[in-house]
Amino acid sequence: MRWTVHGDGTTPAPGAVVAPDERLTWPRTVGIGMQHVIAMFGATLLVPTITGFPVTTTLLFSGVGTVLFLVITGGRIPSYLGSSFAFIAPLTASASDGPAAQLGAVLAVGVVLMAVGVVVRVVGARLLDAVMPPVVTGAIVALIGLNLAPAATASFEMQPLVAAVTLVAILLVTVLGPGLLGRLGILVGVVIGWVFAAVTGALAETRVDALRAADWIGLPEFRGPSFDLSVIVLALPVVVVLVAENVGHDKAVAAMTGRSLDDVAGNALIADGLATTLAGAGGGSGTTTYAENIGVMAATRVYSTAAYWVAAATAIVLSFSPKFGALVFTIPDGVIGGATLVLYGLIGLLGVRIWFENRVDFTDPVNLTVVAAALVAGIGDLTVKVGSAELGGIAWGSIGILIGYPVLRRLAQVNGGKSG
Repeated sequence: MRWTVHGDGTTPAPGAVVAPDERLTWPRTVGIGMQHVIAMFGATLLVPTITGFPVTTTLLFSGVGTVLFLVITGGRIPSYLGSSFAFIAPLTASASDGPAAQLGAVLAVGVVLMAVGVVVRVVGARLLDAVMPPVVTGAIVALIGLNLAPAATASFEMQPLVAAVTLVAILLVTVLGPGLLGRLGILVGVVIGWVFAAVTGALAETRVDALRAADWIGLPEFRGPSFDLSVIVLALPVVVVLVAENVGHDKAVAAMTGRSLDDVAGNALIADGLATTLAGAGGGSGTTTYAENIGVMAATRVYSTAAYWVAAATAIVLSFSPKFGALVFTIPDGVIGGATLVLYGLIGLLGVRIWFENRVDFTDPVNLTVVAAALVAGIGDLTVKVGSAELGGIAWGSIGILIGYPVLRRLAQVNGGKSG
C-alpha cells in the first residue's frame, strides 16, 4: 500500500500511464476509484438480482475479494473482482435445489480455481495453453453464454414494452455514448428501464413495499452452503471461464502498462479462487476480474491500485445498507429481460472472440466437429442423468470438448492428420 506520486500528481504524463505502484493526488485517486465503482455496479448487482442471491452480501464479498486480490498479487495487478456472469447459467439451472446447494457449488468452483492457481504458480503460466487451448476455452465460454438464451427471452416476454425500452436504451448509450458513458451502457439502460417501469406502474408492489420498510443501515444477509454433487458438477465448467477471464485481464493490463505479469498469474488465480470460495461460504455470488474496469483504465490511463482500494472500500460500505439491496430488487422482469438479451449474447460472443484472436482454424476437422457437438449440447441444454446426478448442457458440452478434443487431436496426429 505504498505508491509514488506520478509526475505532478494531476494527470498522466504525455504518452505515459500511471503504473499500478503509482498514484495521482488523493482527491483525483478517490474520483477515479468512484468511476471504477460505477463501472462495476451494473454487472455486479445484476447477477444476484437474476439469481436471487442477496445483493448486499454479494457486494460485500466483491469488495472483500478485491482487497484480497490486491494483497495476494502484491499490488501489481489493478483489478476489481465483481460478480461473474458465468455463474448465472448453473445457478439458474439449479434453482430448485435451493440456495445452500448453489452456494456449495460456488465454493467448490472457488476451491478448484485456487488449485489451478497453485499449479500455475508451480509449473508456469504456459500450462494453461497446453491444457486449455483457445479452441476449447472459446467453446466452453460460448456455450455457457448461449445456454442462457431461453432465460433472457422468457424474462423479455413477461414485460415486452419495458424490456424493449431497456434494450433500446442499452444499445443507443453503448453505441452513441461518449467516453466512459458508452462503457456504462448496461447500467444506464437498466436505470432508464427502471424509471420507465416506475412511471408506467410496472414495478411489483410487494418489492416497492419492501423497499419502503428496509432499514438504511444493517448487516448483509449471510447464508451457509451445503454440497450436492449434481449441482457442483453443473457449476465446475465455470472454472474454465474464470481462468480465461483472469488470464485475459492480466494480459490486457500487461500490454497497456508494458510490464510482464506472467510471474503473478498463479497468484491472481489463487486470489480469485479464494474470493469465490469466501463468497460461497457466506452467501455471495462467485467473483471474477472485470472488463468494465479495464475500460475505465484505458480511458483514464490510470492503472493505480490505489483507486481499487477506494472502490473496494466503497463497495464494502454500501453492502451495509439493506435499503440499497431492496432498491436493486425492485428491478422488474422486463428490465432484466432487456439487459440479459444483450449480456448473455456478449458472454457467447466472448468465446467467439477467443477463437478469433487466437486464429482458431475451423477448416481443421477436429476443431470443427468437437466444437459443433459441444455447442449444440450447451445451447440445447442436453440433460442426462448419471446415477443420482443430473447433468445439463453446460456440463455435457464442457466435458465433451475437454475429453474429446485431446483424444481426437491425438488420433488425428497418429493418422497423419493436422497437428495444429
